[in-house]
Amino acid sequence: MTEKLRTIIVEDEELARNLMKNFLSDIESIEIIAECENGFEGVKMINELKPDLVFLDIQMPKITGFEMLELLEHKPQIIFATAYDQYALKAFEYNAADYLLKPYSKDRLVEAVAKVEERIQTEGRESDVAEKVSDFPREGYLDRVVVKDRHKIHIAPVDAIRYIESMDDYVMIYTTEGRWMKQKTMKYFETSLNPNDFVRIHRSYIVKVNEISEIQQYEKESYVVILHDKTKLKVSKTGYKNLKDILNF
Repeated sequence: MTEKLRTIIVEDEELARNLMKNFLSDIESIEIIAECENGFEGVKMINELKPDLVFLDIQMPKITGFEMLELLEHKPQIIFATAYDQYALKAFEYNAADYLLKPYSKDRLVEAVAKVEERIQTEGRESDVAEKVSDFPREGYLDRVVVKDRHKIHIAPVDAIRYIESMDDYVMIYTTEGRWMKQKTMKYFETSLNPNDFVRIHRSYIVKVNEISEIQQYEKESYVVILHDKTKLKVSKTGYKNLKDILNF
């Protein structure tokens, strides 16, 4: 490759960052343009600097590497670098360029960079890893949702979610602390939230069961749920059946 790969390192451990920088310094095709010690910094720098390649740790404080990917507007090639081998299969299912298991050798890092160079030549610079992360089924139910609101990142515990509204390719998440938009599907949340706590009442709404104050009929076979704050949401026929099943009425 004639052009250098503009590269960002997102890694919370300074020793690991320094080792990676040392290894990468001998690879002519690499130009390190930033290093970040957490996912918050990573989102900001990746969206601003638009690198070709990101070396990304998975287990980091604040937000994980997978959660960070969900917030990216720019879509660089991703090489995961982590001490946890249980993420290896998931990384390849997400279509990451490669996966480095710490401790790795310099030769292994060189091999990973070569894979990225080959991928860029055949597929282009943009990666679909972020989309794969968003679409892939989760293991277990969500306990928090990470959202980006302009320049701020919010971590909303699932317990704080009141209801979710569909908005084309996005959803609006209404919580006790405010509301935020996220590029996710309703299907994702329907399968990722505990069905004992959340119910799909309409193609446009998922509601926390404990937020429901009453169910009212307003036309023949047409219903609305009324939440504790008096918010009214439409209920479809399928949604009414779901409500009957979970509320046992």
